[in-house]
Amino acid sequence: MRPSPLKLFGKRVRSLRQESGLSQEVLAANAGIHRTYLGGVERGERNLSLKNIIRLATALGVRPGELFDDID
Repeated sequence: MRPSPLKLFGKRVRSLRQESGLSQEVLAANAGIHRTYLGGVERGERNLSLKNIIRLATALGVRPGELFDDID
């Protein structure tokens, strides 16, 4: 069984965050969201709004679509 899209999205966010050398705290602050919310995103527990997807992409320095690269 394939992981849920939320889990795949969260895994992608975590991977990009780690590649950037950012902690959850720093990425969350840069994106204007709470650290515990970001933790929920990375675990696939949160269904983000478009506004928060754009905030995360901007804070990671990527296009929003790149956050979906591993989701089929």
